[in-house]
Amino acid sequence: MNEKGINIEVYGADVICASCVNAPSSKDTYEWLQAAITRKYPGQPFQIDYIDIEKPIEDPVRADIAERVRDDEFFYPLVMIGGEVVGEGYIQLKPVFRELEKHGFTAEA
Repeated sequence: MNEKGINIEVYGADVICASCVNAPSSKDTYEWLQAAITRKYPGQPFQIDYIDIEKPIEDPVRADIAERVRDDEFFYPLVMIGGEVVGEGYIQLKPVFRELEKHGFTAEA
């Protein structure tokens, strides 16, 4: 992990994924993850970005991932940490926390 921390990306859209009935929206998932990570790992640097797959995306890597989500290769919301997929569709905290801990995050005692 560098001094800026790890980068977390949440890809999604305003419309809830048809396969994800009763799941929170992509934006709700983004906000929930941000709060949960901040609470569990206080003071540890991370950047979390919400990428709307329906809007123009300048970054070619992010644009490619968004296109793959639109082409149904992934369900959304799609959560990536350090370029690795850690969840899609109905997001759970344990895999997200496990991946963060692989990158050096430690939980508050």
